[in-house]
Amino acid sequence: MNQTSLRLETFSSSFRGISTLSSPSKSTCSDRFIPCRSSSRLHAFDLQDKEPATPVKEGGNEAYSRLLKSELFGSDFVSNSLSPAGGGGGQGSASSPMSPCTSNMLRFKTDRSNSSPCSPFSPSILGNDNGLSSDSSPPPKPPRKVPKTPHKVLDAPSLQDDFYLNVVDWSSQNVLAVGLGTCVYLWSASNSKVTKLCDLGPNDSVCSLQWTREGSYISVGTSHGQVQVWDGTQCKRVRTMGGHQTRTGVLAWNSRILSSGSRDRNILQHDIRVQSDYVSKLVGHKSEVCGLKWSHDDRELASGGNDNQLLVWNNHSQQPILKLTEHTAAVKAITWSPHQSSLLASGGGTADRCIRFWNTTNGHQLNSIDTGSQVCNLAWSKNVNEIVSTHGYSQNQIMLWKYPSMAKVATLTGHSMRVLYLATSPDGQTIVTGAGDETLRFWNVFPSVKMQTPVRDTGLWSLGRTQIR
Repeated sequence: MNQTSLRLETFSSSFRGISTLSSPSKSTCSDRFIPCRSSSRLHAFDLQDKEPATPVKEGGNEAYSRLLKSELFGSDFVSNSLSPAGGGGGQGSASSPMSPCTSNMLRFKTDRSNSSPCSPFSPSILGNDNGLSSDSSPPPKPPRKVPKTPHKVLDAPSLQDDFYLNVVDWSSQNVLAVGLGTCVYLWSASNSKVTKLCDLGPNDSVCSLQWTREGSYISVGTSHGQVQVWDGTQCKRVRTMGGHQTRTGVLAWNSRILSSGSRDRNILQHDIRVQSDYVSKLVGHKSEVCGLKWSHDDRELASGGNDNQLLVWNNHSQQPILKLTEHTAAVKAITWSPHQSSLLASGGGTADRCIRFWNTTNGHQLNSIDTGSQVCNLAWSKNVNEIVSTHGYSQNQIMLWKYPSMAKVATLTGHSMRVLYLATSPDGQTIVTGAGDETLRFWNVFPSVKMQTPVRDTGLWSLGRTQIR
């Protein structure tokens, strides 16, 4: 066989070796480059074993060639070159230019002698040096379960279906006050005792209620524009204050001042320590004031009106420091965050349907969520950073949101009419909702402060339906 045929056979054998190779396995990389002579493409430098053109003496050039390769490329290269290819007539694929030892060409190489085959159970190469697999990490926390049904239902005859009124409030002493027609009733959550606080007479009606923060006194707004203050323990009227021309639909206490909003578009500041009916008047709304809330630090007062405006006031000026006009419907639902100062949430009516979040330091809108329904009330949980909203047209639902992601925690249904009234229990775990269907429903929606575990489906009261008067 001549020299040409030998070279063709060598090339053919090398080509067969290429076709049977699998893709190179991944190797661990380091930050140093150490050249590997065994990975060099020797055919490019004409250093492959060739059939000599002329016969040489035994032990001559062949021994010298092996010694030279051993010094230049290492003993591994020589042993690989001399190993048989399994019946290939001496033309082994181990010395071919694309043999597996060349799979690290242009790679930073480390010793792979201790590496094990890839396995789905082997530790990650991204730093699991402790030998633990990634499966040992704790599973994600399951979402908190919220009971879908109320644990208590009270009949509330004559509970008005009026979006602009606020006739349900829960005191810090665990007494629920409800305005039913011309009367105010007190319901003790500890023993379910019902007490009639007052009756305004046939020509008047209850339009708003608000307990003081201590829970001893309650203010009552009437359809004639009066604001009455009652001792809730002795059921005795302490003070009657005028100033409004028409109904007083919303009330809000801070530590010392009682604020009242009316259909006459004004907000009056009352101080029961002084003789006058009110100490200041805030003018800014162009229609009925239906939402009113003091911040937790008593520095700012937020007011919402039927003019679609949300105004923010402070103690030092009779002009609003912020006028927020992004809502496109009446703003009744207002709540301040108990977890972050200057964070305010507001909800719009049927034409708006959005919950909006504001930074009252600079007046910027932080977020806006379209709820799909009229927003009637908002309350921010003091136990967890979550918000509850009640809705009217068209779904009459109660929704829980996680802040700031505004992911839905739960959607509760049960009322057959707009859920116009909302109050929170003093421990922050239970809410009560009221609607024009003349029912009050109690829901366990928030965990306790100490143990943020899923709330149970039973509460202080057994599931049942009773009458509040």
